[in-house]
Amino acid sequence: MNRLLKLAIVGLVASCGGGNYSAPRNLDNACAIAAERPAYFRAMKASERKWGVPVHVQMASIHQESKFVGDARTPHQYALGVIPIGRQSSAFGYSQALDGTWEEYLQETGKRRARRDNIGDATDFMGWYMDGSTKRLGISKQDATSQYLAYHEGRAGFARRSYLSKSWLVRVANNVGTRSSLYRSQLASCGRG
Repeated sequence: MNRLLKLAIVGLVASCGGGNYSAPRNLDNACAIAAERPAYFRAMKASERKWGVPVHVQMASIHQESKFVGDARTPHQYALGVIPIGRQSSAFGYSQALDGTWEEYLQETGKRRARRDNIGDATDFMGWYMDGSTKRLGISKQDATSQYLAYHEGRAGFARRSYLSKSWLVRVANNVGTRSSLYRSQLASCGRG
């Protein structure tokens, strides 16, 4: 095989490899995120059109779950402080979807090739889940705080109000709600709202 063909194959294989999973530079500015990563904004707009979950609610939830890092995972757990015994959960990707919930999404939507580290699939998953929370629990799609609680605790946990015994989680959910409001204002100011 000639050298040029070998280089072309190596280049093609490298370009098909892992994506850019790093976080955008300015996570506190929705307009900066949309400008730096237009594919993220397009994916969230597509999810908003399909599921009715506003971009700012998705953005605030993804910020909390993964800080927009596509291959984010939960930390390892250690026995005796040194022996790794696995991760805290199966949560993975932009949306930190758990294995079981992701499988439910794949079956219900028929998207067998969807991946949690793909922003389009992750935002579609988030829209699907939050739409289900609206239908089953009556949570407004604009209510980022309650949507996040249902997302974190699962719909059954939310219905049981399990979050009431977790003051830290209520604080986190309130932060998601505050960030969602901030993102909504920012997106409106740059004409993306």
